[in-house]
Parts: sequence; C-alpha cells; structure tokens
Amino acid sequence: MALLAFPGIRSFDVSVITEVWGTDRTDRGVPPFDLRRVAADPAPVPMRGGLALTPDRDLAWLDRLSGTDLLLVPGLDDHVTPAPPPVLAALRRAHARGATVAALCGGAFTLAQAGLLDGRRAITHWNLVDLLRTHHPRVAVVPDALFIEDDNIWTAAGTAAGIDLCLHLVRVVHGSEAAATIARSMVTAPFRTGSQAQFIERPTPRADRDADALAAVREYALRHLQEPLTVSDLAARAGMSARSFARHFTAATGTTPLRWLLDQRVAAAQKLLERTDLPMPEVARRAGFGSEITMRQHFASRLATSPRAYRAAFTGTAASAPPPTAAAPPPPMVTAGAGGSSPIAR
Repeated sequence: MALLAFPGIRSFDVSVITEVWGTDRTDRGVPPFDLRRVAADPAPVPMRGGLALTPDRDLAWLDRLSGTDLLLVPGLDDHVTPAPPPVLAALRRAHARGATVAALCGGAFTLAQAGLLDGRRAITHWNLVDLLRTHHPRVAVVPDALFIEDDNIWTAAGTAAGIDLCLHLVRVVHGSEAAATIARSMVTAPFRTGSQAQFIERPTPRADRDADALAAVREYALRHLQEPLTVSDLAARAGMSARSFARHFTAATGTTPLRWLLDQRVAAAQKLLERTDLPMPEVARRAGFGSEITMRQHFASRLATSPRAYRAAFTGTAASAPPPTAAAPPPPMVTAGAGGSSPIAR
C-alpha cells in the first residue's frame, strides 16, 4: 500500500494513515502492513507547521499497484490549487489497474482534479461540500456521510472521519478484530454510526439528562442484543415516549434507534462468523436477528454479501450458498415516530 505525498497535504491525515498502517502491531495479532511513502521528488515534502514527510519511493513505484493494493490520499490545506500533473496521472493509472483508492477529508478534491470522481458519489468535510460542488460539478457530492465508496474509490468526511475510513478499510480486508485492536491502541471507537450531520455547527443542546439516559440505553441494548427489543422498550428505559426517544436519539447519534441497533447486530454477527463455527441459525439468534433469513437480508443490504460468503472470506473455504442478489427483499423498517411496539431488527 502507498501514501501519496505532495506539497500541501495535511499532517493530521498523514499521521492517521501512518498510525493505522505504519505501526507494527503483529504482537497483538494484527497482520503486518507495508506502507510506502510515495512522491514525485525524493526531497522531503513540506507540510504545515514546519513538518515534512520524507518519501521512500517515487511515483513510478505506483505502477506496480494492482487490484489487491491500496493507495491513500491525504487531505489538503489548499483545496483549490491543483495537485502536480504527474500526481494526478499516477492516480488515474493506479485506479485503472484496479487498485483501491481512498482519500481522507479534502483529498476528495485531488481525486476530483484527476477526474476520478466524475459521475461518482463522493464526500468531504461538511464545511467544504459547497466548494467541492462549485469547483467539480460533475461529482455527485453526498453531504452527510462519514465515508462512502463508489467504483473502488473511497472518500471520507473531515478530520476524524479519516480514522473511521482507515479502520473500515482494515475491517473489510482483515476483519473486525484487527480493526478493533488498532482502534484500542489509538484510544478511539472501532466504528461510529450515523453521519457527519451530527457534527455540523448548531446550538449545543441543553438536554444533558437526555444524553446521559440515551447513553445508558445504548449500553443496555448492547448487553441484550439477542432479545426482541422494541422502540417502546428502549424509550421506557430512557423515561421517554417512543416519539420523543426517537427524536432525541437521532439528534444525539445522527441515526435512528432502528438503524443504530441494526448496525450493532450486524457487527455482532460479523464477529461470531469470524471467530466461531456456530451454525447460521445460532449466529442469527445471538446477534438478535431472530432468523437466518432476516440476518441474510441485513447482510445483503449493508455489506453486499451473505453471512456464509462473509464467513468463507475468513476461513478460506467456498461459501455453500451464493450471496443474495440485489432483488432480495429489504429489511423491515420502523419510522422515527411510529411502530413503538414493533420488535427492532428481528
């Protein structure tokens, strides 16, 4: 894998990439990574604050990247000034050969300058969304995600969302345990739910009591994932009506109670599939899906794969059933203010 360096990249993003992939954690079970710092010139690449990054490979080295490799693009201090043409050409060649390309924060502007985001979905820091739309109108800018993927090109929202993306990329290839181990060493969450909408500047809520109650409810839900939890059950534990609970929950987390709980159940099922040989119905029960069919539907909608195919990716065996098609029925949904007694994600 490679970190693409050129004048103007942000030192924070360089540090995140280096912390995730440039630190040896093999003693804790994390696979070894080989991170190369690539630049057009062998001289140190200047960054803000008097810092500099010394490359160890030149741009020609990127021509060896293929479909199993990852090319990481840090964000920028100046989002309008074009990157050097050789850098943009190297990005296009790497993507054409099938390498995964991932940009943090304002790195989306570099991908857009290379033409890689034309007609594709992308995200950047919420404060830069309008600027990206103005300078690159052919990009389908998504305003409120933490990170998204389109045609093997990943983009992330601002600053800390780069950590989310990097940990997710580790999770996709090496599993949730490797990502969690890295997250623990960085003293950060293995994954965050919701979108960057929760971080857009707005008046600070005064309902601290509600925030504390919601935190306690989330902790309770995580300890009882296998139970048929309902919106009404969780609202009652928070001392709120179902409608008020859903509203406060969404304001605090950026996502609905249903979607949050589904994310936790999918994550629990992933861990069971990676670590155990439990039969599928038992994995579904322990993760709280109620049935293997329901679990399969949620894997299809969230991970674009099946539980059997997911387990096969970690055991090296062929899945006994093909992954579900796009025509699979969607999972049941509960709106924010209705269905208070309906089981969540069962």
